[in-house]
Amino acid sequence: MAVPPSYSDLGKAAKDIFSKGYGFGVVKLDLKTKSQSGVEFNTSGSSNTDTGKAAGSLETKYKMKELGLSFNQKWNTDNTLATEVTVEDQLAQGLKVALDTSFVPNTGKKSGKLKTSYKRDFVNLGCDVDFEGPIIHAAAVLGYEGWLAGYQMAFDTAKSKLAQNNFALGYRAGDFQLHTNVNDGTEFGGSIYQKVNSELETAVTLAWTAGSNNTRFGIAAKYKLDKDTSLSAKVNNASLIGVGYTQSLRPGVKVTLSALIDGKNFSAGGHKVGMGFELEA
Repeated sequence: MAVPPSYSDLGKAAKDIFSKGYGFGVVKLDLKTKSQSGVEFNTSGSSNTDTGKAAGSLETKYKMKELGLSFNQKWNTDNTLATEVTVEDQLAQGLKVALDTSFVPNTGKKSGKLKTSYKRDFVNLGCDVDFEGPIIHAAAVLGYEGWLAGYQMAFDTAKSKLAQNNFALGYRAGDFQLHTNVNDGTEFGGSIYQKVNSELETAVTLAWTAGSNNTRFGIAAKYKLDKDTSLSAKVNNASLIGVGYTQSLRPGVKVTLSALIDGKNFSAGGHKVGMGFELEA
């Protein structure tokens, strides 16, 4: 018996192969530290190589494990302050309740969400209430012997209508995952993930829109050269080719180099490169 993933994590293994290990058009620095009292600090800064625009964020996390409480505060250079307070496994085993609020001092804009999730063997449920609207987001995933079925919806109470109506079906084994989804009855998608061996992982994605003959697809792979080094590569039907190289220089220090090449306009330029540093202490 196992707890199925949340709806947003369905097909996550394939998504990670396509997204992790790349950072096109950005130079980024991430710093993670932890104080003796248990407070975690995550600092991130980035610069867009095309526009030169810089952005940054500071996040602090503190957990009181004996009470099942966690506090998360985040500030970014858009001058948005966000706070999240979470209680887990206290009201009931498997139940998580969180209050997520944000505040923009420049404009005075405020927003808030009440998030709840409940998970146990064979089922994973979630329900969020966005006070702006209000809009109710709900999702459910059922799992049995590797098979997964999920439903996700959003209901706009102000307009009394469904804003989102999504279905998903998949299968998950130890080294293989299959995921299909239908969003609002018009967007169709699917992905396949396979761990070929301890060094090589591959993924394929497909997507198309009802009423359109344009099918979008992509192929990606990640290969571990050794325990500290990995190569990533991906290509899609638009002839966009992405490559990434990740190297752990020493414990707590990781560097990522990546490039995006436009295969249709190779000689015209416009290709993107990126670099990322991750420091952890």
